[in-house]
Amino acid sequence: MNFSKFGQKFTQPTGISQLMDDLGDALKSDQPINMLGGGNPARIDAVNEVFLETYRALGNDDANNTNELNSTALTSIGNYSNPQGDAAFIDALVGFFNRHYDWNLSADNVALTNGSQNAFFYLFNLFGGAFNDVNNETVDKSILLPLAPEYIGYSDVHVEGQHFAAVLPHIDTVTHDGEEGFFKYRVDFEALENLPALIEGRIGAICCSRPTNPTGNVLTDEEMSRLSDIAKRYDVPLIIDNAYGMPFPNIIYSDAHLTWDDNTILCFSLSKIGLPGVRTGIIVAAPEVIAAVSALNAVVNLSPTRFGAAIATPLLQDDRIKQLSDNEIKPFYQQQATTAVRLLKEAMGDYPMMIHKPEGAIFLWLWFKDLQITTDELYEILKKKGTLIVPSQHFFPGVDVTQYPHAHECIRMSIAADEQTLIDGIKVIGEVVRALYNGK
Repeated sequence: MNFSKFGQKFTQPTGISQLMDDLGDALKSDQPINMLGGGNPARIDAVNEVFLETYRALGNDDANNTNELNSTALTSIGNYSNPQGDAAFIDALVGFFNRHYDWNLSADNVALTNGSQNAFFYLFNLFGGAFNDVNNETVDKSILLPLAPEYIGYSDVHVEGQHFAAVLPHIDTVTHDGEEGFFKYRVDFEALENLPALIEGRIGAICCSRPTNPTGNVLTDEEMSRLSDIAKRYDVPLIIDNAYGMPFPNIIYSDAHLTWDDNTILCFSLSKIGLPGVRTGIIVAAPEVIAAVSALNAVVNLSPTRFGAAIATPLLQDDRIKQLSDNEIKPFYQQQATTAVRLLKEAMGDYPMMIHKPEGAIFLWLWFKDLQITTDELYEILKKKGTLIVPSQHFFPGVDVTQYPHAHECIRMSIAADEQTLIDGIKVIGEVVRALYNGK
C-alpha cells in the first residue's frame, strides 16, 4: 500500500504513538503492570461521584421528568453543534472566566476542540510552517519553545516536517520541603532573545505548558510576563498550555497567576480533571484565531464532540469545577508527589538521582546523571520488568539531542497511580538503576 507524504509522516513511529500504544497494551494486559508512564489522570472517588451525579441528571432534566427522550444527554449526542462548539458550554465558559478573572470575554473568544491534542494540531499548523512574506516569497516559521524539555505530544503535529525552535534551560540546584536532591529548570532569556530565528522573523508563535509536562515545572509570573512582552515585540502569539494548570484542574503548588490578553492563546482541557475519554479541549483567544479554529473544525471534525460539554456546563455554572479542582484534585496530587518523592529517596539512597522540584502536574521528572545507558535503553529494561515510564529524549522537540547528554539521562514518571503501584514500580526502578550504577 502506497501512502502520500502526509500518510508516511503520520504512520512512522513517534514518541507519542509509543506512549499511547504502551498505555493501551498495559490496560489490556493479563499481567500486572506498574503503570508509571502514561498521562491518564487518577480516579479520585469524590470527583467521580460528582461526574456520575451530573451524568445521571442529564437524563432526567426535563421539567416534569416524564420524557427522558428529550433529555440534555440525548440532545447532546443526537445533534451536531456548530463548528465552534456547544453554545451552552461556551456561554458557561465565558461566564466562568469573566466571573473569576474579569477578562471581558464574549462567545467570539472561545472555541472547542476534540481534546487539547487536536487544538495543538490546529494551532501549530496555523502558526508554524510555510508563510508568504511581504514580497510573496516563502518563509518557513517555527514554534518557539522557550523552555525544553516540553510536552511529547507537540513533536509530530505539523502536517509537513517539524517546525520547532527550542531553548535549553538553566538548571539550578534547589531544595524542596527543606530537603536536598532537587533541581529546577529556568528560562535562559539571554539565549532566547539572541535566537537567530526570533531576530530574523522566523518564529510564528511562542508556546509553553504551565505546569510543564513532563517536569512539573511552573514558570514564574515574571517569566510569563517576559515571554508575553517578547511575543508582542515580535508580533507573534503566546500560546499557553493549561492542561494541568489554572483554573481547572489547578494542579499547581507554587504561587502563580493566570492572565490573558488578545495576543495570548490559552488552551484548556477536561482530561486532567478526570474526563479524558470525552475528548474536550478549550481555546480562549482573539476572535480571528477562534474563527480559524472553527473553520478547521468544520473540515476535520464537522463539529466538536458535545458529551463532555454537557457534563461540564453545570459544573462551570455553579463553580463546582473550581471547587473540585481546589479541594480534591490539587491536594490529591500534592500528596501523591510527597509519597512518590519519599519512596524514590528510599529506593535510591545515596545513588545519583535528582528530582525536578515538584511544582505541579501529575508527573515527577528524574535525572540519573552519567547513567551508563540511555534512558531509552532503561525504558526497555523496565518494560520487560513490568514497569512503564517515559524516556526523556522524546521531550526535546527542536533540539539536536545527540549533542545534549542531559536529554538521555531523565525519565518522566506518573504519580497518578495508586499507592501500591507507586511502591512496586519505584522499587523496580530503584533496583534496576542501582544495578546500572554498580556496573551490573
